[in-house]
Amino acid sequence: MTKPRPPTDALPDSNWLLAPQFVERIDVRDADIDDFNHVNNVVYLGWMARTAWAHSKALGFDFAAYRNRDCGFVVTRHEIDYKAAALADERVHIATWVSQNDGRLRLRRRFQMLGQDGRELARGLSDFAAMRISTGRAMRMHDDYVMGYPVIEAAETAFS
Repeated sequence: MTKPRPPTDALPDSNWLLAPQFVERIDVRDADIDDFNHVNNVVYLGWMARTAWAHSKALGFDFAAYRNRDCGFVVTRHEIDYKAAALADERVHIATWVSQNDGRLRLRRRFQMLGQDGRELARGLSDFAAMRISTGRAMRMHDDYVMGYPVIEAAETAFS
C-alpha cells in the first residue's frame, strides 16, 4: 500500500510528539462551539473516532472489510487530556498512532490534536476490543489485523 502524501497544510513533524502514523484535518464548525466560545469537550471525542476510522480505511479496513471478516473493533475506553482551546474557524490536525496491538483481542490508539498554528490542543487514547459482528461478542482478532494495524512502538513512551 502506498503512503498517502501529506496535504499542503501539513504541520512540520517537529510539532508532533513523534512523526504521525496518520493525520486527519478537520475544520471547526459553528455547531462545535459552546457557550465558552471554544470547541466543546465532547467534540474532541468525535474527532478521535473520526480519525481512527479514517486511518482504518486508509489501511484497507473499511466496514465492508470488517463485515467480510465478521470481525471489527469496538471501543472499551477513551481518555482525553485537554491542553488548549480550539476556536471557531480553525483547522485542527489530529494525528493517531496504533500504540498497542496484542494480536489477540486488544488494540490501542494514541491521539494528539494540534491547532493550525501548531499549538497542542489535546492528547487522547482509545482502547478497542475485537468483536464478532454477527454476534456482538468478543473474539480473537482476525489474522489480517495483526499485521494490518502496525504498532508504532515509540507511541506509548512518547505519551507517558
